[in-house]
Amino acid sequence: MFEELKPHLQELRKRLVISCITFALAFLVCFYFWEILLGWMIAPLENALKQIPDGGNVIFTDLTEPLFTAIKVSFFSAFIVSLPMIFWQSWLFIAPGLYQHEKKMIIPFVFFGTIMFIGGAAFAYFIVFPLGFYYLIQFGSTLYQALPKIGEYVGFFTKLMVAFGITFELPVVTFFLAKMGVVTDKTLKSFFRYALVIIFVLAAILTPPDVISQFLMAIPLIVLYGVSIIIAQIINPASKQEES
Repeated sequence: MFEELKPHLQELRKRLVISCITFALAFLVCFYFWEILLGWMIAPLENALKQIPDGGNVIFTDLTEPLFTAIKVSFFSAFIVSLPMIFWQSWLFIAPGLYQHEKKMIIPFVFFGTIMFIGGAAFAYFIVFPLGFYYLIQFGSTLYQALPKIGEYVGFFTKLMVAFGITFELPVVTFFLAKMGVVTDKTLKSFFRYALVIIFVLAAILTPPDVISQFLMAIPLIVLYGVSIIIAQIINPASKQEES
């Protein structure tokens, strides 16, 4: 059995090595520019702080916090930069088990997978963060002075960006599953009521504990699920026997 798995393990190691080397090189470049990248990350928070009467400052309370923050910033940025290569290597790993016409989908998979991830992250940055941060900071600004810690903020920022990026991959995943005949529009329609529950649970877990942020994640996901149904209906519609 091991001999049968050995070629697959070797192929997996090859794809992981290429992905890791790409990520390591991207990390070194991003670490050189970490201050610029951090400035971009904290811009939504600083804009929210400017809108409260007493203002506020981003601080650090641990001597190692600036260093580890720089590493977090570089790690996240390197992941975004390496994403096309990670998608490419992932596809090359599963390609041997696909039919010839399915192997040709590598470029659309890499392109749309990257675009949708960036689209989800951009939605979080330009829409969710300004509204969510403003609400959260305004809520307690009359009683306390806002002094958010930079390390905690960067961790929170990257968590939400990755969460939105991954959830926006839903139409891309649906497209390829439908192309392979795994799902149909009927499958997605029948699962819709359960999907609603899962979406709101995910939104409650992944976003700050306020209703606005949760709805700002849940509503786009519901829309994307609807788009996924349309995609499945075009690519792999259910037969009349299945619909009846």
